[in-house]
Amino acid sequence: MPDEKELEKKQITDSERLAKAFSSEGQSEEKVDKMAETVEKIDEKSGKSKGAPIGKSWIAFLIGGILALLGGVGCILAIFLLPKEVLPDLEFPEIPTVKTEEGKVYSDLTGLELADASLKTAPAYCIQTPNGNDGARPHSGLTDAGVVFEAIAEAGITRFAAIYQNPTQAVIGPIRSLRIYYLNWDTPFDCAIVHAGGSSDALAAVRNGYKDLTENYTYMYRGSKAVRRWNNLFTTSRYLAQVSADRGWGTSNIKGFTRMTPAESKKTRVDNTAAKKLNILEATTANTSEFIPQTTHIAFNYGYSPTYNVVYDYDVNANVYRRSYANGDAHNSYVCPTDDQGEKNPEDICTLQQVSPSVVIAMIVQERRASDNYHEDITTSGSGDAYVFQNGQAIKGRWTKNTKEDQIKFTDESGAEIKLAPGQTFISAVPNYGSVAY
Repeated sequence: MPDEKELEKKQITDSERLAKAFSSEGQSEEKVDKMAETVEKIDEKSGKSKGAPIGKSWIAFLIGGILALLGGVGCILAIFLLPKEVLPDLEFPEIPTVKTEEGKVYSDLTGLELADASLKTAPAYCIQTPNGNDGARPHSGLTDAGVVFEAIAEAGITRFAAIYQNPTQAVIGPIRSLRIYYLNWDTPFDCAIVHAGGSSDALAAVRNGYKDLTENYTYMYRGSKAVRRWNNLFTTSRYLAQVSADRGWGTSNIKGFTRMTPAESKKTRVDNTAAKKLNILEATTANTSEFIPQTTHIAFNYGYSPTYNVVYDYDVNANVYRRSYANGDAHNSYVCPTDDQGEKNPEDICTLQQVSPSVVIAMIVQERRASDNYHEDITTSGSGDAYVFQNGQAIKGRWTKNTKEDQIKFTDESGAEIKLAPGQTFISAVPNYGSVAY
């Protein structure tokens, strides 16, 4: 056992230990002396003898506390002393409001994304399709059309101008005669006019500067089903491609409707359902969980027969409008294989599917019986009331078409142009004596 004197020699007082620690860090002698005096005073108050050894952990705790205190004071001083002119120089990245669509190509006819940019200018075809109850129904390939115009052709019976681009179905039709007002609606699409004869004014016009394909058994054929009667003239996707190649109709420069991109349409569909738009930067006491009621049932009355008046029921899950007739019959069309099947009856190789467009429009038009008291005289230029139904919402506005070369423009009640949702679009020319209900 070492005696008391030897132990005393080996011991270093608290003040000496601290002095050595601070002097090794380059502190001034004055600061070291002051710190030593402070420690001695602490020792006296705690009753500790001057010569008692100090634990390493206590010294580390003391030094850590002092450094933490100095760091906190420094942060506070930095906040107040930091030059204010530095703050405006801070830059924050912009948060995009809509997912980027860069590099994507969309159809001018439908607004849907195209897998290949070359398809954007592929040949388009405007096919006159009957809708009578005399063998014209069910249609074939109509679900493949991007835009469909519907109007009365004669005696209250409606007819379609169905516009296709890049058609794929094996059977398309039936095909019937042309009217001048359909030709005026077709013109901006730069399409081949596919028909079987027509009214005298329509035939005179289509032979002058249009891609005219009238009844032709190189590119069309007659089906064999007796029930079709005179509504048995069909074509195929292969025949349409062949006539374009044979006649040099290699491209179409479509003047389409103003469309939303699919991403914009999806965002608009969500935004339009909210009764109160939520702004995360503003406080509100409004109930932001309330929704605007959707328009789920639409009826167009052409003024003659329930066989041709149409109704649409909105399918919220598919975001489409299921089309039927006012007599209760669903409007079905044959969906056919996409490969070449030859000259077949659609009943033999195709399956039925209800016509269900993404956008439904009613244009109120000035209409009257023609001088022969059989055909119709419809005003296609000028303007009139319009009703646009898309994404579950109804928009009342106006349609405008200045010349036959111009595309129809749709505007809301404030005068702002309505951007149509992408997808198949059905446009009904409802006569001024008809009605629109929803």
